[in-house]
Amino acid sequence: MVRTRKGVTLMELMVVLAIVSALFMVAAPMLLQSNRQFILVRSRLQLQQEARGVMYVITRSVRQAKNDSIVISRYNAYQPFYSKISFVRQSAVSGVPSTVVFQQEGTNLCQYIGGTSRRVISSNLNYLAFTFPRSDDTGILSVSITFQKNIYEGKVKALHMASEKVRIMNE
Repeated sequence: MVRTRKGVTLMELMVVLAIVSALFMVAAPMLLQSNRQFILVRSRLQLQQEARGVMYVITRSVRQAKNDSIVISRYNAYQPFYSKISFVRQSAVSGVPSTVVFQQEGTNLCQYIGGTSRRVISSNLNYLAFTFPRSDDTGILSVSITFQKNIYEGKVKALHMASEKVRIMNE
């Protein structure tokens, strides 16, 4: 008499469990690494977009500055040197001159127009510097910006952007 067996033996179950756990041991680090790579690429793209936008706003405003009104300083003693620029520009709409200020306040890049309205342009700022690359020509301004963003496990992604040739049009 032959008995048919229903179910699986303990040995077969242990072999299947060992194979599945080996697959998970190989797959888990690969999934973690691909997730980290995705976060890194996404952070880099976000920082690049933010840097381009900020650089566009700053260079557009600086080009409209009156050359003799540019003052480069710093917001307070805790901020880097050359991290604040203020100047006077003509308003494109009303034609009335207004004071424009860009300054680093901690990790924020702030823009003030007319001394009253404050606008935070970026909250990922690490370093900002305005300098004149040539001492004999104050019609060209250099802008250096470094953005930094926390990504995972205490790691950060930084992006440095510099523009050496911002021509001031109203000399």
